[in-house]
Amino acid sequence: MDNLSAEETAIVELVRDWVTHEVRPVAHELEHANAYPEMLIEQMKQLGIFGLAIGEPWGESRVSLPCYVLVTEELARGWMSLAGAMGGHTVVAKLIQGFGTEEQKDRYLPRMATGELRATMALTEPGGGSDLQAMRTTAVRDGDGYVVNGSKMWITNARRSGLVALLCKTDPQAEPAHKGISILLVEKGGGFTVSRDLSKLGYKGVETCELSFEEMRVPTAQLLGGVEGRGFAQMMRGLEVGRLQVAARAVGVGRAALEDALAYAQQRESFGVPIWKHQAIGHYLADMATKLEAARQLTQYAARRAETADRADMEAGMAKLFASETAMQIALDAVRIHGGYGYSTEFDVERYFRDAPLMIVGEGTNEIQKNVIARQLVRRGTVAP
Repeated sequence: MDNLSAEETAIVELVRDWVTHEVRPVAHELEHANAYPEMLIEQMKQLGIFGLAIGEPWGESRVSLPCYVLVTEELARGWMSLAGAMGGHTVVAKLIQGFGTEEQKDRYLPRMATGELRATMALTEPGGGSDLQAMRTTAVRDGDGYVVNGSKMWITNARRSGLVALLCKTDPQAEPAHKGISILLVEKGGGFTVSRDLSKLGYKGVETCELSFEEMRVPTAQLLGGVEGRGFAQMMRGLEVGRLQVAARAVGVGRAALEDALAYAQQRESFGVPIWKHQAIGHYLADMATKLEAARQLTQYAARRAETADRADMEAGMAKLFASETAMQIALDAVRIHGGYGYSTEFDVERYFRDAPLMIVGEGTNEIQKNVIARQLVRRGTVAP
């Protein structure tokens, strides 16, 4: 944490202590009950976690992106679902701060900073996946508003968020297609339906839903920034932060798996010695720790780049790609080290193994990340930092 201010270091340490003493003791029970962590969410509000991306005059504790990803890592170390509860919220806060009108900033950001108003984003559609330009959700201008029709899938926190940043087509005939895409800020009660909750392998506790929009009217004042056709570019910038957050989640899950595996390897004995002394197990631990540290450093580098550069889509993509694949491997190796107990729900390593795949497919699949990286390598013509 050498690159953080003293205040930011204190924030990370505060969250780390809270996760250790309040989250980890209850995460196992909440996870297996698939219970929404109401008490923990309220504590996150009190800690100011939902306002970490919001600066003055709307918030009080905006931190740098390197600090933000470290906070995310700590949350995911305790229970990855908690990091998910603030992921989309942060992206929407960044979108409004960076592109919103002054009225939109004043209306939403103060309440988002305290967590009184929580937000999420709605991008993915049932038939579109990562191909956002192929979306079918439309917003047709009608007088002083838009009429929205369509559906969205895999929307985290959809039932408990009061604001949805909806990516939609305001000009379906635009060429290229991205020039016809806009973002509407849709408030809860605005007419959309949470049609169903989606069952998941992991990522329990927080809801993931399908949204339906049928002839929903949205005032033109809810168009992000007040100008049509800028939504795709706006969301791509927002997703840089989203992908950093996913990378940090992966580091947190990998760290939890490594910590549990290291502790178990020192306690469990076979053939008269702790199992870490057997070369096979010791080498697993060495590889896990090395890859985890590489993932953390790459994520920190990408966060610093995003904080200071005009764009960091390649760096964020690299961090998300490497950290998520690393977390999956570490989680699997933790199961190996635990042996039969790794397959038991009595130990948390099976949870890490179920949570890790989300980071591989979330915020754009890793195959998409490779496309982004390759395209930027060619465009930039250099790999120099």
